[in-house]
Amino acid sequence: MKLTIPEFYRGREIFVTGGSGFLGKVLIEKLLRSCPDLNTIFVLLRSKKGRSADERLSDIVQLPLFDVLRETMPTQLSKLVAIAGDVTELKMGISTEGRELMRNVSVIFHAAASVRFDDPLRDAILINTRGTREVMRFAETLPDLKALIHVSTTYCNPDKHVVEEKLYPPYADWRTAITIAEKFDKELLNILEKKFSSFQPNTYTFTKSMAEHVVNDYKDKLPVLICRPSIVVSTIAEPIPGWIDNFNGPVGMLVASGVGVLRTVYGNPDVISDFMPVDVAIKSIIIAGYEKGMQTEKSKELTIYNCSTSNLRGVTTGEIIEIAKELIKLKPMEQMIWVPYGSLTSSKTLHYIRFFFLHLLVAILVDSILRVLNRKVFLLKIHRRIYEANLALHYFASTHWEFINNKFVELDAKVPSADVREFSFLYLKDLDIKDYFYKALVGARKFLLKESDDNIEYARRKFWTIYYIDKVLRIIVGVCLIRSVFRTLGVWNYIGPYLQK
Repeated sequence: MKLTIPEFYRGREIFVTGGSGFLGKVLIEKLLRSCPDLNTIFVLLRSKKGRSADERLSDIVQLPLFDVLRETMPTQLSKLVAIAGDVTELKMGISTEGRELMRNVSVIFHAAASVRFDDPLRDAILINTRGTREVMRFAETLPDLKALIHVSTTYCNPDKHVVEEKLYPPYADWRTAITIAEKFDKELLNILEKKFSSFQPNTYTFTKSMAEHVVNDYKDKLPVLICRPSIVVSTIAEPIPGWIDNFNGPVGMLVASGVGVLRTVYGNPDVISDFMPVDVAIKSIIIAGYEKGMQTEKSKELTIYNCSTSNLRGVTTGEIIEIAKELIKLKPMEQMIWVPYGSLTSSKTLHYIRFFFLHLLVAILVDSILRVLNRKVFLLKIHRRIYEANLALHYFASTHWEFINNKFVELDAKVPSADVREFSFLYLKDLDIKDYFYKALVGARKFLLKESDDNIEYARRKFWTIYYIDKVLRIIVGVCLIRSVFRTLGVWNYIGPYLQK
């Protein structure tokens, strides 16, 4: 009789890289809550800002994400063990004692990565490509490894507009890339980046693509597979609706528009935004590990899952922005500095006109007033970051991809009947997009902006006050512009006396 998913993970020791990341934290929480009889989860963490690996793990489990677990299954948290190390270092910086402690690990989830688009090439290679090699080398030392799940991205082959669940030819040799990164300095690699990466849009997609080839080259030695989530965003429901800890993707646009700082985005509003709720991504990753571990015969093929949703429940970027404008009236943000009027345009000229008048001039004006008042200036710095982010994201905001995800969809059918409630994920086909983004907005207010619903009435009053001030100002500016045009054309000489009577 086939084991259930919790039964497969029962008694297992699991190693997780990237456990401090958005996806990694949700993975850890789901494993502890839905596979309660697992033995240990080892979490690779580096010291950061004066906090040790153990201290950082303690900080992680105090997040609201773990509230349900702390309230209902508090003893599960004792199964977490911090492993001091750094995936950018050789041997992941893990001590001999740490490696010996993990001798009985039988499942590895490799989710560590830099998701920044603007990382220097050397840094991106060391963490995304060499880091993956170091995980493979560690895995080779484990006597009872059943599954190694490598978390990639659907966008690691950005020049392929139809992306199948297969490995594509490499843009560069990963061994050569690692050697270059180890031998040459950051500045030289930055100069060589475009040529060496075959003119890929950024270092993230390039180095994640090479990482897939690292995994492929170990497929005859290790039980490996690849999961490629698309744009990972807020939870639908588990363990709480709307959980998020970063400003990436559509939710970041929603927040930036909601506080009134994002006024224009350069991209195609008709492009379908392939967003993946993080709790759905995690379910599919855990199921994939289960399926790999249950195999009795060694597979010669590298299994790849495109964890994508656009063909299941598609929504365009333009539609997301319009939904956000509607929802922000229901749940306005206390930190709003002006009315949410963010919009997306495929016209480069119109975008830069908007950016100049609605971003740059406004930022200069506000910061000048703050300087006179002897207050800290901030808006120009924020708009510079928005401008840089828009440049980095333009390729992805203006390009449509079709992700073939048959294997991903089939994963749901492989969930044992006893596990459907905990692990089935194809309910996202019937997802109410507006309701989802409403919960995402509520989550963004709570978890990102640290705003309380206790102050929602204040936020609503502030919204409508600014809204009507904005309307009045627009009317005044419009009248002044019309009058100026009429004066320039000489029309005012004819109608002015009549208006003055």
